[in-house]
Amino acid sequence: MTLTTAKWSIEDYHRMIASGILAGRQVELLSGEIIEMSPEGESHAYCSDEAGEYLIYLLGNKAKVRQAKPITLPDSNSEPEPDIAIAQRLGQNYRKHHPYPENIFWLIEYSDSSLTKDLEVKTKIYAAAGIPEYWVINLRTMQLIIFREPTAEGYQSQEILTQGSITPLAFPEITVSIPKLLGN
Repeated sequence: MTLTTAKWSIEDYHRMIASGILAGRQVELLSGEIIEMSPEGESHAYCSDEAGEYLIYLLGNKAKVRQAKPITLPDSNSEPEPDIAIAQRLGQNYRKHHPYPENIFWLIEYSDSSLTKDLEVKTKIYAAAGIPEYWVINLRTMQLIIFREPTAEGYQSQEILTQGSITPLAFPEITVSIPKLLGN
């Protein structure tokens, strides 16, 4: 006997949310599957919150810094909730829809217990969606992993940093301190 997993569309997922079926559950839609999100530990909460405030300060009115809010990736039937999404400022348009790939400058995930999912599953989803840049902060090793050059098969460029600074592709005039992203 072959088992087949039922895949959910983004519309199905939104209907489940609206009906209250998923109330009180920390979940996200990844490639048509509803996945439980890992609980947020102290280090994760502290670092991602501090980084969000830091990026709001750095970017000013250049971009919207969305913390732990959904993004919609229609082609992969996914609606993940990255820790930080740097997106276009579209004002009230976000009342009608979450940011789409074309609205996103880059994404950041803080990872401890979710490291495998963030490095293996989300990396492929984000690259296939054409997200130009994806940063993973590995809280176990205190490293910033930068993924760039998205293709349908995944990101073609990966760099690991622990100190210094990084310039986001979308904002070459901005310098982001890696120690600040790591919570130092």
